[in-house]
Amino acid sequence: MSVDTSGGHPAMDYAQHKATYAGFIRGTVISIVLLVLLLAGMAFFLV
Repeated sequence: MSVDTSGGHPAMDYAQHKATYAGFIRGTVISIVLLVLLLAGMAFFLV
């Protein structure tokens, strides 16, 4: 992802924003994968 930060406020820490967003996306993907595995396991073992 490329963001033009040249016109932004100097007090903004864009590197930290990008790191936080990347962590959020990674956590979301991991959560979705775990939920899919949980549902697949429930479908296999409980039905």
